[in-house]
Amino acid sequence: MNNFLKKLSIFVAIYFMFYLTTSNSNEVLAQTPQTMYDKAWNLINTKYVDQTNNNQNWDRWRHKYDDVIETDEDAYVAIETMVSSLNDVYTRFLSPKEYSEETASIQGKLSGIGVQIGVRDGKLLIIAPLEDTPGEKAGLKAEDEILEIDGKSTKGITVDKAADKIRGKEGTQVKLLIKRGKEAPKLYTIIRENIELKSVSVKLPENVKLAPNIGYIRLSSFISRNATDEFKDALEANKDKDAIIIDLRSNPGGLLTNAIFIADFLLDSKVIVSTVDRDGYKETQRATRTTLTDKPLAVLINGGSASASEILSGALKDNKRATIIGTKSFGKGLVQEINKMPNGAAMHITIQKYLTPSGTDINKKGIVPDIKVEYTKEDADKKIDPQIAKANEVLLKQLNSNKINKNIVKAQ
Repeated sequence: MNNFLKKLSIFVAIYFMFYLTTSNSNEVLAQTPQTMYDKAWNLINTKYVDQTNNNQNWDRWRHKYDDVIETDEDAYVAIETMVSSLNDVYTRFLSPKEYSEETASIQGKLSGIGVQIGVRDGKLLIIAPLEDTPGEKAGLKAEDEILEIDGKSTKGITVDKAADKIRGKEGTQVKLLIKRGKEAPKLYTIIRENIELKSVSVKLPENVKLAPNIGYIRLSSFISRNATDEFKDALEANKDKDAIIIDLRSNPGGLLTNAIFIADFLLDSKVIVSTVDRDGYKETQRATRTTLTDKPLAVLINGGSASASEILSGALKDNKRATIIGTKSFGKGLVQEINKMPNGAAMHITIQKYLTPSGTDINKKGIVPDIKVEYTKEDADKKIDPQIAKANEVLLKQLNSNKINKNIVKAQ
């Protein structure tokens, strides 16, 4: 949640992987390793959002490995090499094991310690521990650098490989050597648990206080299919409040449908988002339901707010439904589709870019807050949160202004 997240590179990946939409195709056929590679080539050729495929002749990959692909593992390596030529970190191949783990996270279940991790400047960092998980209970914090996993250095490790080492069977332990700021490295021994991936909390951060009539909803991820129902329950829990803060800081995104449904709870017949595919076809999503609340809203974002977080905050900002507070968001304006592959593998392919209601393409640019407020390491050390404090202030002023305007109308 701290300001360092703003500086994370586009290569950031998250322990719990996230994608915005899924393919309707259920085709999973028993095929040879060669035909698996052929299918991957064809999916990129027909679906990838950039028809130039990163300004290269895609045909050069068509038969490049015909003489060397003999096993599934051969096909995996060949596909990964081919996909890497697109220079798109969001278009990627998942082995059967990786896809199985991702499916578990989307369903809201995973065995591990409950932390989000990413790579910055070659360092493996904890982005955030999830609430009420072994990682949080052990005392892990955002910005912690993981030097070793079970005694082995993390130098040069990828996020996927690190996540694979940190995850494990319930009841087993993992040892992490952690460096925090200028402190000496410390070894943490953490017992893995089956983690229920809750996306929504109404619990305020430690030492943070709000006015009694201001509510708080923390939406940490859009990945779980339960996120929409959890958010609806959180609105119900805040029904006695006059205004609500929605905290999207360090929320890496998730399912496109979750972002649309949650925006639909808050907007009345307004445009939520538009998507544009490789052929330039534009599809616009509008709010269609009765809103669940018309209370004043403030939304908190930072450099770790990405993807579906930017869809929601962009929709609320452009429709003047909420005041956006914090620092500029990550800037992931691309939509991925999950394509099932033979033998339980999968391909995530960038198939669309999305635009906010005003038509803004935020990819690599991010959502600019209405009110810029930094949250520094010094603030965290002092256990103060200036972004929440500003949201509280803004909403109180808005409520007071609304009350004055109502009294004026009555007087007339």
